[in-house]
Amino acid sequence: MREIHVIGIGAGDPDQLTLQAVRALRSTDVFFVLDKGEVKSDLTRLRRDMLDTHVPEGTYRIVKARDPERDRRAGGTAYSPAVGDWRTARADIYERLIAEELGEDDRGAFLVWGDPALYDSTLGILEEVLARGSVAFTYDVVPGISSVSALVARHRTGLNRVARPVQITTGRRLAEGFPEGVDDVVVMLDAHQTFRQYAREDIDIYWGAYIGTPDEILVSGPLAEAGPRIERLRAEARERKGWIMDTYLLRRNPGDA
Repeated sequence: MREIHVIGIGAGDPDQLTLQAVRALRSTDVFFVLDKGEVKSDLTRLRRDMLDTHVPEGTYRIVKARDPERDRRAGGTAYSPAVGDWRTARADIYERLIAEELGEDDRGAFLVWGDPALYDSTLGILEEVLARGSVAFTYDVVPGISSVSALVARHRTGLNRVARPVQITTGRRLAEGFPEGVDDVVVMLDAHQTFRQYAREDIDIYWGAYIGTPDEILVSGPLAEAGPRIERLRAEARERKGWIMDTYLLRRNPGDA
């Protein structure tokens, strides 16, 4: 029976891998990597750096495939179907890679940024492949240090305050309004800097981009003051690298609750 590891590899720093992740890496015969093209070649290089750091040379193979494009123009009611189409296209690729590149007694692995349980599609896609019934395998999940954990660690703060909840959401949902009953909100997948909607409120922001990599950028402070700086740094970084991965924590002060 083929075996698959789904390994959380942290936000980019090879030192963030857990001992469990390193053991899983060293037991893997084939690593599957979806290539996002030249613009995001840094992501492939970071994966290779992690393997070079933790796995003996010559003990594994890397098999790459091109990641399918998702229709990022789709909004409103078209958003979920567009994501569904993209996930199905990925499932087609996963199915082919496992069937053609992994021997029946081999172990393969998908390396997932952050933690596989947080805003990642790998587990759902593998379940879709299994449901098709054309290729058989088992899989396990190795948790990783998420960008959320890395963000608050780098800012030396916590996710929540005493006896208060914290919510993790997306920029798309934040645009619909600040969550009710919550003063600490982590925002991921925000391409439109939605925090600008709340610049007039008494809110602190803890923002980070490329967390855990040599390109890491961190900004924190009152949103009204830090927001314009984040916008400038974000635009400069995106222009320089061609892509950006960032996340932030919004902390509303009690007077605005």
